[in-house]
Amino acid sequence: MKEKVQAAIEKIRPLLQRDGGDIQLVDVVDGIVKVKLQGACGSCPMSAMTLKMGVERQLKQEIPDIKEVVAV
Repeated sequence: MKEKVQAAIEKIRPLLQRDGGDIQLVDVVDGIVKVKLQGACGSCPMSAMTLKMGVERQLKQEIPDIKEVVAV
């Protein structure tokens, strides 16, 4: 599943990079995806919304087995 998640993140990454941010996959454990938001995304006050409404929604759409995406 980690490879599927990484592939899905690669599709999302350009959108984050366009705003000066980035995302790194840390781990996938029991359907919970752990990521690290970097650059502008790491310090942005809207990062929680980006994580839940953007990244998590997209990943769940592509990989239904995902339960949650959390920042570490």
